[in-house]
Amino acid sequence: MLDAPIASLPKVSRAILPALKRLGIETLRDLLFHFPARYEEFPAERPIARVAAGESVTIKGVIQRISGFRTPRKGMHITEAAIADASGMIQAVWFNQRFLEQNLKEGSIVRLSGKVVRGTRGLTLQNPSHEKVTSDLRQATGSSDTHTEGLVAIYPETYGITSRWLRFLIRTYIGATSDMPDPLPQETLARHGLPPLTSALRAIHTPDTRESALRAEKRFIFEEMLLLQMHSLRERARLKARRAREIPFDVPLVKEFVISLPFRLTDAQRRAIWEIGHDMAKDQPMNRLLEGDVGSGKTVVAAAAALLAVRAGGRVACMAPTEILARQHHATFTSILAPFHATIGLLTGAKKEYGALTDIVIGTHALLHREKDFADFNLVIVDEQHRFGVSQRAALTRNKELGIRNNDKSGHPIIHNSQFLLPHFLSMTATPIPRTLALAVYGDLDLSLLDEMPQNRKEIITRIVSPGKRREAYAFIRAEVSRGRQAFVICPRIETPNQEARIKNQEGQQKSLLAAEVKTVMDEYKKLTTEIFPDLRIAMLHGRMKAKEKDAIMQKFRSRDTDILVSTSVIEVGVDIPNATIMMIEGADRFGLAQLHQFRGRVGRGSDQSYCFLFPTEDGAVSRRLHAVANAKNGFELAEKDLAIRGPGDIFGTRQWGEAGLAIRGVRDPKLVRDVRQEAVELVKKSPDLSAYPALAERLARMEKTLHLE
Repeated sequence: MLDAPIASLPKVSRAILPALKRLGIETLRDLLFHFPARYEEFPAERPIARVAAGESVTIKGVIQRISGFRTPRKGMHITEAAIADASGMIQAVWFNQRFLEQNLKEGSIVRLSGKVVRGTRGLTLQNPSHEKVTSDLRQATGSSDTHTEGLVAIYPETYGITSRWLRFLIRTYIGATSDMPDPLPQETLARHGLPPLTSALRAIHTPDTRESALRAEKRFIFEEMLLLQMHSLRERARLKARRAREIPFDVPLVKEFVISLPFRLTDAQRRAIWEIGHDMAKDQPMNRLLEGDVGSGKTVVAAAAALLAVRAGGRVACMAPTEILARQHHATFTSILAPFHATIGLLTGAKKEYGALTDIVIGTHALLHREKDFADFNLVIVDEQHRFGVSQRAALTRNKELGIRNNDKSGHPIIHNSQFLLPHFLSMTATPIPRTLALAVYGDLDLSLLDEMPQNRKEIITRIVSPGKRREAYAFIRAEVSRGRQAFVICPRIETPNQEARIKNQEGQQKSLLAAEVKTVMDEYKKLTTEIFPDLRIAMLHGRMKAKEKDAIMQKFRSRDTDILVSTSVIEVGVDIPNATIMMIEGADRFGLAQLHQFRGRVGRGSDQSYCFLFPTEDGAVSRRLHAVANAKNGFELAEKDLAIRGPGDIFGTRQWGEAGLAIRGVRDPKLVRDVRQEAVELVKKSPDLSAYPALAERLARMEKTLHLE
């Protein structure tokens, strides 16, 4: 029953299926494992006569009358009701909720929870949460206090799906979990004091106390972290059983490469090259994550690894998440490796610019579909791995193996016994990840850390700009441009939201419900060109442009034919314009912390002082997150602050819920990370194929099918 399509449930209409899909809910199992983001605590019920102005209260009574009207000036619909119990009467008022006049009838018993204010007609409950107290509700949920009393679950929502509706549906079907096998063995539950699956599910959705909710949450965090760790251990074991072509660590070649560079490498870069070189010299496939803050010089390290592979007679594939970044990597590799005469090609969705004998092929996702070309790639480099997902990374390995099968005519026993030589694998990320998170999420990769910045880099001065200081910021930008510098202006979305766009975008994914005042690229471009900087050269860039058009715009900006580039988050990753010294971010509070840091990293890449201006929405309070960005000296410090501030959520700033979402909650607790790691080791040691733990094996297999660390 748990794998039954959500559409088959009696209380789910076809009209809301697209909205449920945006939340990742396609089966009953998905629904029951759609966990709360937080809880609201409603006060215990009290008699109406005992409420006072300024208090948040819960009352139960009978609706004496209910009616609605529209205000003449603003056209706001107001619904008013009078509710009485044995002790007295109180008014309730709702704004723009006309449907209540059909849902709540005179004579109905309701429970209301909200804040009491004193108005001209006495005490009033303003915009309270409401719940009809009926026998049907008691029968469906086993309780009448689903929405207005005690701890109430608040879920990740989307347009058309409310927490209220999710609470009702989950309580209706929670009984389906009674015979669900628990993935965690009894010995694991006992060792770590964790509740069994069925009781934990009930406690996380309908907790009696905060303590029971936290205990249930810890159980599911432990489970997700354990699955990730077991996946990592099994991946490591699989890799140890596989073979790769040895790439000799040619130290004289590396020294020649370092001397040829027009800048001095940091000690961290030298250390990373040393670690990678030693890994590739083994006959086991390297599986390494190169982590470094924006501007720390990861591309140079990757180029050194590529040079070693090419000089050993192999070929290299380098994959980037966007065409802009792929072309930039192509230009950087071509420049850095020019003295060594390596041939470097480019493959994007738009075109193929390489041949069969090209040493290094740089591209986008298009590389995943070139299986015949992967037969002799000895090294695969993937930039911003979490943007690809494990399944796409696995496709590279599958293509390598399939290419060898299809191309080999030698009858070599290694090939025909399915013992293919795997490529060495180097993943790069500029997303700052705390060490505990790296262990939890990327446990199957060895870690090389670039924790130093090049000596000529100055710290970027970051300021939060209030609406009253906007003119000063514009004047500062003009002054920088007059000195020959350039500026980025970042906006959150392409057009103003409308009803259709809220429900579904062209990819069928959820769009954020951004407030109308959030700047759009088109509006901002028009304002800057007509009102603020009519005399400056301004260009616009967004993801819906064709690749050729984007390339032309970036080339003009790179060659200093454009003063200001107005863009969406399409330039978030990797764009390198050393002459750009100003990053201005509109609607800064609409972006994730890691995204803001990535944007800031687009400037400060030359020797000139650079600046980042954060503009919150006009009436938005300046959040702790914006202050954290302004005050953090580097990405690693910011990542730790992000975990401390947000706790639950996606540190990568892209998505709140996913397979790794719960695991990310647990990384704030280093002891928990160690305990989970040790538990994973014990279970795999006791039963390497997990045959002793069938429920755990089934859960792990299901996770591995869908695992995307994006």
